[in-house]
Amino acid sequence: MKRPALFGLVLALIVCMMALVAMPISAQDAPAPLPTATDIPPIELGTGGTHISFWNGLTGSDGVTLIDMLAPFTAEHPEVSVTIEQIPWGTLYTKLQAAFVAGQPPDAIILHSAEIPQFASYGVLKDIGSWYSDQGGFFPTDDISPITRAGMDYQGVTYGIPLDNHGRGLWINKDAFEKAGVDPEMEPPTTYEGWVELFQQLTLDTNGNNAASPDFDPENVAQWGFTVGEWARVNWYAGLFQNGGTFISEDGKTVTVNSEAGVTALQQLVDLVYKYHVSPQEAGFDTWQGFGAGTVAILPTGTWFRNQAATFSDIDSEAWPNFQFGPNKAAYVGIHTWMVPGSLEGDKLTAVQTLIEWVSNNQKGWAASGQVPARLSVQAELDPTTYPSNIVLGQSMAEYGVLDYGSTAIQEMYAALDPEISAALNNQKTAQQALDDAAARMQQALDRANAG
Repeated sequence: MKRPALFGLVLALIVCMMALVAMPISAQDAPAPLPTATDIPPIELGTGGTHISFWNGLTGSDGVTLIDMLAPFTAEHPEVSVTIEQIPWGTLYTKLQAAFVAGQPPDAIILHSAEIPQFASYGVLKDIGSWYSDQGGFFPTDDISPITRAGMDYQGVTYGIPLDNHGRGLWINKDAFEKAGVDPEMEPPTTYEGWVELFQQLTLDTNGNNAASPDFDPENVAQWGFTVGEWARVNWYAGLFQNGGTFISEDGKTVTVNSEAGVTALQQLVDLVYKYHVSPQEAGFDTWQGFGAGTVAILPTGTWFRNQAATFSDIDSEAWPNFQFGPNKAAYVGIHTWMVPGSLEGDKLTAVQTLIEWVSNNQKGWAASGQVPARLSVQAELDPTTYPSNIVLGQSMAEYGVLDYGSTAIQEMYAALDPEISAALNNQKTAQQALDDAAARMQQALDRANAG
C-alpha cells in the first residue's frame, strides 16, 4: 500500500473512532437499535485446503439466507473452505479499516456500493473490471441496470460485483387497517396531507378513538399508524429527494442536507410524532416488534423485512411501495456489493472469484432474503406468488429509486448526520438546527476528502 493511502486509512480510522466516542451514550437519548442480531459466531463451511475468509454486515435474516446459499458452494467446490463473519454494519466499517491497516484484511467482503469510493481511495481494493463480460469475464455486463453498473466504479475503475438492489418500502398490517375501518386494498396516497389523513385514521387510542378525533388520547395509543424509528436517515433521504433536494451539490463540493427541501423532509417526520401523534418517538420503540405485536399499521422498512414478516404468523401483511410525502416519488436504494482486497493473489484470489461467480449464477436463491437480485434476468424470473415483496419493491426502486450517496467521506458524514436526525425526531432540536449542525460537520469531512 502506498504511504499516502496508508496515512489516509489510518486517519479515517481515527476519525471514525472519534465520531463513535462523540456520539451520545445516554439510554434516554439514544435511538432504538436496529432489529438485527449481534455477536454472531463465525460460520465454517467446507474443509478444503484453500481457505478464504469472508466478512459482511448481513446480520439479520438475509444473513441466514446467504449462509444457506453458500452451503452448496463448498459441496460443489470441495477444494475451498470458507469462514463467514457477519458483523453489524457500524462495527464492520471500523474493523475492516483496522484490518487493512494491519495488513490482515479478509479475502472477500460485502459492503454497500456507497463505500466503494472510501475504500478505493485508500488503495486497498482490487480492480476487478476484467471480471465483467465486456472485458472477457464471467459477470454479464448487460444484465444489470445502468444505475447498478455505475455504482461499481470509482474514478473510472471497477471495484465491485453487485449482489442485489435493496431498498425501502412499506409493510402494511391488513388487520390493523380493518380494525380502523380502512380498506387495505385502497390506493396509497400521493401527498403528505393524504398520508397524514391515512395515518390518523389508522392510529387508535385505548378507547378506540382515532387520531383525527377530538377525543383522541395521545398518551394512551393502542395502535400506531406509522413509525419514524427504523433507520430514520433513509426515510429522511427519500423525503429529501421527494421535496426536490440533494445530498451534495452537483459539483460535489457542498453539503446540501440543510436546504429547504431537507428541512421540510425532516419536519414532515417530526410532525408525524409531535403534531399529528401518529408515530411513536424514535427512541425506545422497537418498530419491528411493534409490527409483530399488531400495534403498528404501516411500517416503513426494507426489502430485507420479507423473512421477518413471515415469522409474524398472526399478522396478515403485504408490501407497498415507499411513501410519497413530497411532489416527487423517491425511495432509498442500496447495492450489496462484493469487493476484494488489492493484495489478494494466487489460489485465494481464484477461490474468491469462483465463489462470487457461483453466487452470481445462483442469484435467484438470494431473492429468499427479500432483496432484489442485481441481475435483470433473475428479477424477471421471480414468481409473484413466492416473491411479491421483491417484485413490488424492485419495480418501485427501478422506477424512482435514489442510490445511496457514494463518497470517500461517507461514513464520517453519516456519523455526523445520524445523531442529528435522531435529535430532531426525539424533540431535542428543531429540524433546521439539527440539519444545520449536521451540515457543518459533514462539510468539514467533505472538505478534507476533497483536499486529499
